[in-house]
Amino acid sequence: MSRIDDQRSFIPVRIAVLTVSDTRSLDEDRSGQTLVDRLVEAGHILAARDIVRDERTEIAARLRIWCADPGIDVILSTGGTGLTGRDVTVEAHRDVYEKEIDAFGTVFTMISMQKIGTSAVQSRACGGVAMGTYLFALPGSPGACRDAWDEILRWQLDYRHRPCNFVEIFPRLNEHQRRK
Repeated sequence: MSRIDDQRSFIPVRIAVLTVSDTRSLDEDRSGQTLVDRLVEAGHILAARDIVRDERTEIAARLRIWCADPGIDVILSTGGTGLTGRDVTVEAHRDVYEKEIDAFGTVFTMISMQKIGTSAVQSRACGGVAMGTYLFALPGSPGACRDAWDEILRWQLDYRHRPCNFVEIFPRLNEHQRRK
């Protein structure tokens, strides 16, 4: 259930979109475009967008570069979360994560079950935190990107969402690095 507290002001989040594909160009990237359209419509800022090949080291390198960029708060990747040999996005994300958001994959699977039934078990969507940045790996279909945004991310990336949201804890993501 999503609840918006109208007493709070909306805070735009700077979001990067990364498509993982050996074959797509930006012009053909329907999943990435779905995410871009939704985040902009919600009032957030598209901070960066790119496509990388299905190569674990390339994906992880791009994630690390974007995590180190103070102009990026959230990274959404699409593609490479399945079970085939070329699907290495989840492994690349986990190479970068400091902490995994375990419930993200669980909630995504619950939502997917309502749409595609038991085929939802073939997705390995995941989320985590690294260097004060949220990262989410989503499947490479526009429908899955819509589901993840509309049902989870739209709410968790809205500061007005109650009882809690990802935005309100941004300042505390790196608190372990502060001197005592």
